[in-house]
Amino acid sequence: MARLLMGDAEWAFFEQFIVAIRGRGGRPASNHRQVLDGIFWIARTGAQWRDLPEEFGKWSSVYRQFRRWTLAGLWELRHDNQDEIPRQSG
Repeated sequence: MARLLMGDAEWAFFEQFIVAIRGRGGRPASNHRQVLDGIFWIARTGAQWRDLPEEFGKWSSVYRQFRRWTLAGLWELRHDNQDEIPRQSG
C-alpha cells in the first residue's frame, strides 16, 4: 500500500474535479488517490518519472494519467480554487 501523502479532506477536494473530468469508456479507473500521490511525489522530489516508486503504481500509468489530467485542465482548476484546498497539519 502506498504512503498516503494527502489527508482525507485534501483528497475530497481533488476527487470532485477528477470525477468531473473522468473520461467515458475504456478500462476501469485506477486508484486515483494513489496516482495523485505519485504525481505529488514527482513534483516534490523533482525525480524523473521512471524513478517513481512502485508503491504509486507503474510510472508509465501515473505519467499517462498526469498527461490526461493536464490536458483536461485539472491543474488550472486546482490553481483557480487553491484557497479552498484543506491543508494537512504537521
